Amino acid sequence: MYLIRGEEHESYFSFFNRIHMQAMTLLMDRTLFAVSYMVTEEAPPKFSVIPFKKNKLACITIKKQGGAPVEALLELNGFDGAYAVTEALPVAYKKTWPDGERTSGTCLLTLFKKKKGIDRQKFLDRWHNSHTPLSLKIHPLWQYNRNVVQHKLTDNSFGWDGIVGENFRLQSELLNPFKFFGNPLVIVPRMLQVYTDTKSFLDYKTIQPYLVGEYHLKS
Repeated sequence: MYLIRGEEHESYFSFFNRIHMQAMTLLMDRTLFAVSYMVTEEAPPKFSVIPFKKNKLACITIKKQGGAPVEALLELNGFDGAYAVTEALPVAYKKTWPDGERTSGTCLLTLFKKKKGIDRQKFLDRWHNSHTPLSLKIHPLWQYNRNVVQHKLTDNSFGWDGIVGENFRLQSELLNPFKFFGNPLVIVPRMLQVYTDTKSFLDYKTIQPYLVGEYHLKS
């Protein structure tokens, strides 16, 4: 997974085009089994229960044999990190649309580090065995793409421990708190439950959530 940040002068449209064109060039590499990306396409809402980051970010995901990074991605303006990850899909949509077409709905891309003072095993146990089932129970998730960072591919990559993509069939299911957490009778206790659970294994101050669109170019 490769993280690319937008430059200050770039519009969301220009940033999307730059990422799309770069991702398309990867299709010429026959050694890649799959190519997809998530990218900020618009500014997040000013008011939201999710503290969306306002800067532009893309995450390009490839699947290939061997651990050597793709040099062309390391040279991109705004390159911010490359990671070897282990992917899991606790819940997955059935892809019925053609490659190149935008995934319907919307996606929440989140980067995070483990909580200080706990070891990696406890971090993974809390994330996989507590937080994942809680998220699936509370949120109307269409797909939950869970990526455990195994190691950085470059020395200058930031030390993220997890990268998660959460897909929703409708944008309102993510942005409307009464759809994201539930009806007025349960929303407050559910919000507190998610907050408490999240703080038990994540460094809360470093969490970076982004509102993104998703594209599969080769699946």
